[in-house]
Amino acid sequence: MGPGTKTAERTRDSSYVVEPWNVILLNDEWHTFNEVILQLIKATRCSSKKASDIAWEVHTRGEAICYTGPKERCEHVAVILKEIDLGFRIERMA
Repeated sequence: MGPGTKTAERTRDSSYVVEPWNVILLNDEWHTFNEVILQLIKATRCSSKKASDIAWEVHTRGEAICYTGPKERCEHVAVILKEIDLGFRIERMA
């Protein structure tokens, strides 16, 4: 597949299913909880409670899935996280 090609799988009925991807947020020592929470809300449009839960998981486990969806949407989320230099990686969901 070339650049810009959507990752999809053809099903028996000729429809396409877009494979889900994960954005995994990484822990760091320079962003406050509030900064992370606000950026998660901006990037993923999740609730304050969900963003807080993700921030706590990142803090205690070193990383956490903060978004799951199509690759293009994950890349958009990553761009917003990168605005304040949050560490992340994007992986195809297993």
